[in-house]
Amino acid sequence: MATNPLHLGVALDGAGWHPAAWRAPNSRPTELFGARYWTDLVATAERGLLDFVTIEDSLRVPGPLRGRADDALDQVRARLDAHLIAARLAPITRHLGLIPTVTTTHTEPFHVSTALATLDYTSGGRAGWQARISPSAEEAGHFGRREIIEPTPEEYAEIRATGVLPERAEALFAEATDFVEVVRRLWDSWEDDAEIREVATRRFIDRDKLHYIDFEGPSFSVRGPSITPRPPQGQPVVTTLAHTPRVYEFAATAADLVFVTPTREAGPAEILRQVASANRVGEPLRVYADLVVFLDTDAATGAHRLDRLNALSTTEFTSDAAVFAGSAEELADLLADWSAQGVDGFRLRPGVAVDDLTAISDRLVPALQRRGLFRTAYPEGSLRALLGLSSTVPNRYATV
Repeated sequence: MATNPLHLGVALDGAGWHPAAWRAPNSRPTELFGARYWTDLVATAERGLLDFVTIEDSLRVPGPLRGRADDALDQVRARLDAHLIAARLAPITRHLGLIPTVTTTHTEPFHVSTALATLDYTSGGRAGWQARISPSAEEAGHFGRREIIEPTPEEYAEIRATGVLPERAEALFAEATDFVEVVRRLWDSWEDDAEIREVATRRFIDRDKLHYIDFEGPSFSVRGPSITPRPPQGQPVVTTLAHTPRVYEFAATAADLVFVTPTREAGPAEILRQVASANRVGEPLRVYADLVVFLDTDAATGAHRLDRLNALSTTEFTSDAAVFAGSAEELADLLADWSAQGVDGFRLRPGVAVDDLTAISDRLVPALQRRGLFRTAYPEGSLRALLGLSSTVPNRYATV
């Protein structure tokens, strides 16, 4: 085994990341909203010894990334709640990290804190959180509490060119930073030994070891303490997806791990430099590269499978992340190269969930193991320990 073995997770999104994935021969479109479909996926991921699965979610139906969802009838236009999926998967997995996506824009940090702490308890210390803003007017319309004006096409072009966000988008990330801070404080609001459970003295908790967080900010005023004891990990793993320097700053301030999207042509070097220049304090921010993958199977090559899906959807598939279509050995070469350049790990997005997750576990993982780049068994411990993060996180409110 290499001294710095690869870390590998997958991002699950319904039938897969290609819009026509539900029409692939082995997909299970009639089961997408049933528990068995999701339990089968995570069983495949755990068979492959993967670090974690992230579960995609948003407050809008799947569809175009910008503007209102269209009326296309040949694509999946529904989804399940990611956190509730993770809650269902927790008791039937043993080692796999479970990282649901939960927005910071139209939710309350107190509720999110208790929900994720509960997931950490039910999974035995394997919970994470992919924090994401909800920047669309469509999502805001579900709640009617605030107005969100989306960037114009010209502003999107400016963002891509300069990485500078409009002021109204900047405000959403400032709010998200406060949101994560409130959640983290609430996780710490119970000291680890606050539960004493003394039957003789009729005391279940030591009230002196529960703490008000007294957070005051532009968007939130939260007193605390939480109603849920401190999670088994102390601080469940916080992740986010980032494409621009401003979001790298958010990740550096709020997250333990950031997902980035290098191109195949440029590689990860420049993104790694930008992330390193963000204002990070404390434990180093882990950087995972995202790739959408269409792997060779016994039935067809990855390129052929991608071409077939493109033909079904009558348009060429594009993504914010680089798209890989090829063999497991070729993908192993790419991951080894990017790892040598300083990437801490990888999050693979299966183009077709059933086919490509199976190929990841049964083809890619053995290819990495033959090179000494991936584990051959799970170690015991929490998700934080599995990812190489500090497994013991000091409580900010505990007194020595």
